Amino acid sequence: MNSIGFLVSTLFDLYIMVVLLRIWLQWARADFYNPFSQFIVKATQPVVAPLRRIIPSIGSLDLATLLFAYVLSIAKFVILQLVLTGGGMAFTPDFLWVGALALLKAAGGLLFWVLLLRAILSWVSQGRSPVEYVMHQLTEPMTAPIRRIIPAMGGLDLSVLVLFIGLQFANFLMGDIIGPIWHQL
Repeated sequence: MNSIGFLVSTLFDLYIMVVLLRIWLQWARADFYNPFSQFIVKATQPVVAPLRRIIPSIGSLDLATLLFAYVLSIAKFVILQLVLTGGGMAFTPDFLWVGALALLKAAGGLLFWVLLLRAILSWVSQGRSPVEYVMHQLTEPMTAPIRRIIPAMGGLDLSVLVLFIGLQFANFLMGDIIGPIWHQL
Protein backbone atom coordinates (compact mmCIF):
# COMPACT_ATOMS: atom_id res chain seq x y z
CA MET A 1 0.00 0.00 0.00
CA ASN A 2 2.96 2.36 0.42
CA SER A 3 3.50 2.42 -3.34
CA ILE A 4 -0.11 3.41 -4.02
CA GLY A 5 0.03 6.00 -1.25
CA PHE A 6 3.20 7.44 -2.76
CA LEU A 7 1.62 7.63 -6.22
CA VAL A 8 -1.59 9.27 -4.95
CA SER A 9 0.34 11.75 -2.83
CA THR A 10 2.72 12.67 -5.65
CA LEU A 11 -0.03 13.16 -8.23
CA PHE A 12 -2.05 15.34 -5.86
CA ASP A 13 1.02 17.35 -4.85
CA LEU A 14 1.99 18.03 -8.46
CA TYR A 15 -1.48 19.15 -9.46
CA ILE A 16 -1.86 21.29 -6.33
CA MET A 17 1.39 23.00 -7.30
CA VAL A 18 0.04 23.63 -10.81
CA VAL A 19 -3.13 25.17 -9.35
CA LEU A 20 -1.11 27.31 -6.93
CA LEU A 21 1.14 28.33 -9.80
CA ARG A 22 -1.92 29.63 -11.63
CA ILE A 23 -2.81 31.79 -8.62
CA TRP A 24 0.76 33.04 -8.42
CA LEU A 25 0.89 33.81 -12.15
CA GLN A 26 -2.28 35.90 -11.85
CA TRP A 27 -1.05 37.66 -8.73
CA ALA A 28 2.33 38.51 -10.30
CA ARG A 29 0.65 39.53 -13.58
CA ALA A 30 3.00 37.24 -15.47
CA ASP A 31 2.91 36.93 -19.25
CA PHE A 32 -0.07 34.67 -19.96
CA TYR A 33 0.92 34.27 -23.61
CA ASN A 34 4.11 32.52 -22.60
CA PRO A 35 4.01 28.77 -23.48
CA PHE A 36 4.66 27.80 -19.85
CA SER A 37 1.81 30.01 -18.62
CA GLN A 38 -0.47 28.61 -21.31
CA PHE A 39 0.23 25.08 -20.07
CA ILE A 40 -0.73 26.08 -16.51
CA VAL A 41 -3.94 27.72 -17.70
CA LYS A 42 -4.93 24.77 -19.90
CA ALA A 43 -4.22 22.27 -17.12
CA THR A 44 -6.49 24.08 -14.67
CA GLN A 45 -9.13 25.70 -16.89
CA PRO A 46 -11.66 22.81 -17.00
CA VAL A 47 -12.30 23.10 -13.26
CA VAL A 48 -11.46 26.74 -12.59
CA ALA A 49 -13.62 28.27 -15.34
CA PRO A 50 -16.96 27.00 -13.95
CA LEU A 51 -15.90 27.87 -10.40
CA ARG A 52 -15.05 31.44 -11.42
CA ARG A 53 -18.62 31.96 -12.59
CA ILE A 54 -19.83 31.16 -9.07
CA ILE A 55 -17.03 32.47 -6.82
CA PRO A 56 -15.82 36.04 -7.48
CA SER A 57 -12.27 37.26 -7.13
CA ILE A 58 -11.23 39.73 -4.47
CA GLY A 59 -8.86 42.19 -6.11
CA SER A 60 -6.05 40.22 -7.68
CA LEU A 61 -6.76 37.13 -5.53
CA ASP A 62 -8.59 34.43 -7.47
CA LEU A 63 -10.75 32.87 -4.74
CA ALA A 64 -12.18 30.19 -7.04
CA THR A 65 -8.73 28.81 -7.84
CA LEU A 66 -7.63 29.08 -4.22
CA LEU A 67 -10.74 27.19 -3.08
CA PHE A 68 -10.04 24.53 -5.71
CA ALA A 69 -6.47 24.11 -4.38
CA TYR A 70 -7.83 23.85 -0.82
CA VAL A 71 -10.39 21.21 -1.81
CA LEU A 72 -7.63 19.28 -3.60
CA SER A 73 -5.52 19.39 -0.42
CA ILE A 74 -8.39 17.98 1.63
CA ALA A 75 -9.21 15.36 -1.02
CA LYS A 76 -5.58 14.22 -0.98
CA PHE A 77 -5.78 13.28 2.69
CA VAL A 78 -9.23 11.75 2.40
CA ILE A 79 -8.11 9.52 -0.49
CA LEU A 80 -4.85 8.66 1.27
CA GLN A 81 -6.82 7.60 4.35
CA LEU A 82 -9.12 5.47 2.19
CA VAL A 83 -6.18 3.83 0.45
CA LEU A 84 -4.09 3.25 3.56
CA THR A 85 -6.93 2.05 5.83
CA GLY A 86 -8.69 -0.01 3.20
CA GLY A 87 -11.82 2.16 3.07
CA GLY A 88 -12.76 2.29 6.74
CA MET A 89 -12.76 5.90 7.95
CA ALA A 90 -14.99 8.86 8.63
CA PHE A 91 -14.53 12.45 7.52
CA THR A 92 -13.53 14.59 10.49
CA PRO A 93 -13.03 18.35 10.89
CA ASP A 94 -9.31 17.61 11.27
CA PHE A 95 -9.16 17.23 7.49
CA LEU A 96 -10.10 20.91 7.10
CA TRP A 97 -7.19 21.97 9.32
CA VAL A 98 -4.74 19.54 7.76
CA GLY A 99 -5.83 20.64 4.28
CA ALA A 100 -5.09 24.28 5.11
CA LEU A 101 -1.68 23.39 6.53
CA ALA A 102 -0.89 21.20 3.53
CA LEU A 103 -1.84 24.03 1.18
CA LEU A 104 0.45 26.42 3.04
CA LYS A 105 3.31 23.93 2.92
CA ALA A 106 2.68 23.28 -0.79
CA ALA A 107 2.93 27.03 -1.45
CA GLY A 108 6.32 27.09 0.29
CA GLY A 109 7.41 24.03 -1.65
CA LEU A 110 6.34 25.65 -4.90
CA LEU A 111 8.35 28.76 -4.07
CA PHE A 112 11.39 26.57 -3.36
CA TRP A 113 11.13 24.73 -6.69
CA VAL A 114 10.54 27.91 -8.69
CA LEU A 115 13.58 29.55 -7.08
CA LEU A 116 15.68 26.46 -7.72
CA LEU A 117 14.54 26.24 -11.33
CA ARG A 118 15.26 29.94 -11.83
CA ALA A 119 18.78 29.53 -10.42
CA ILE A 120 19.54 26.51 -12.61
CA LEU A 121 18.10 28.11 -15.74
CA SER A 122 20.13 31.27 -15.14
CA TRP A 123 23.29 29.17 -15.47
CA VAL A 124 22.14 27.22 -18.53
CA SER A 125 19.87 29.26 -20.77
CA GLN A 126 21.27 32.77 -20.26
CA GLY A 127 17.81 34.40 -20.48
CA ARG A 128 16.62 32.80 -23.70
CA SER A 129 14.12 30.34 -22.25
CA PRO A 130 10.42 31.25 -22.01
CA VAL A 131 10.24 29.26 -18.76
CA GLU A 132 13.09 31.32 -17.29
CA TYR A 133 11.25 34.52 -18.24
CA VAL A 134 8.15 33.45 -16.28
CA MET A 135 10.26 32.28 -13.31
CA HIS A 136 11.92 35.69 -13.31
CA GLN A 137 8.52 37.43 -13.34
CA LEU A 138 7.32 35.29 -10.44
CA THR A 139 10.36 35.66 -8.18
CA GLU A 140 11.56 39.18 -8.98
CA PRO A 141 9.17 40.86 -6.48
CA MET A 142 10.84 38.82 -3.72
CA THR A 143 14.45 38.96 -4.90
CA ALA A 144 14.62 42.66 -5.84
CA PRO A 145 14.33 44.01 -2.25
CA ILE A 146 17.01 41.55 -1.09
CA ARG A 147 19.25 42.58 -4.00
CA ARG A 148 18.98 46.22 -2.90
CA ILE A 149 20.35 45.25 0.54
CA ILE A 150 22.86 42.60 -0.57
CA PRO A 151 24.28 43.57 -3.97
CA ALA A 152 25.62 41.04 -6.47
CA MET A 153 29.08 39.79 -5.54
CA GLY A 154 31.25 39.46 -8.62
CA GLY A 155 28.27 38.68 -10.83
CA LEU A 156 26.87 36.18 -8.31
CA ASP A 157 23.32 37.01 -7.20
CA LEU A 158 22.89 36.01 -3.55
CA SER A 159 19.23 37.02 -3.28
CA VAL A 160 18.02 33.52 -4.18
CA LEU A 161 20.28 32.01 -1.51
CA VAL A 162 18.88 34.43 1.08
CA LEU A 163 15.35 33.40 0.09
CA PHE A 164 16.32 29.71 0.41
CA ILE A 165 17.59 30.36 3.93
CA GLY A 166 14.41 32.30 4.76
CA LEU A 167 12.23 29.48 3.44
CA GLN A 168 14.13 26.90 5.46
CA PHE A 169 13.80 29.06 8.58
CA ALA A 170 10.04 29.44 7.99
CA ASN A 171 9.73 25.67 7.53
CA PHE A 172 11.48 24.97 10.85
CA LEU A 173 9.50 27.73 12.58
CA MET A 174 6.20 26.22 11.41
CA GLY A 175 7.38 22.85 12.67
CA ASP A 176 8.12 24.42 16.07
CA ILE A 177 4.76 26.20 16.22
CA ILE A 178 2.49 23.48 14.84
CA GLY A 179 4.38 20.39 15.86
CA PRO A 180 5.42 17.17 14.16
CA ILE A 181 2.36 17.09 11.89
CA TRP A 182 3.95 19.91 9.85
CA HIS A 183 6.88 17.70 8.85
CA GLN A 184 4.56 14.81 7.97
CA LEU A 185 2.55 16.83 5.43
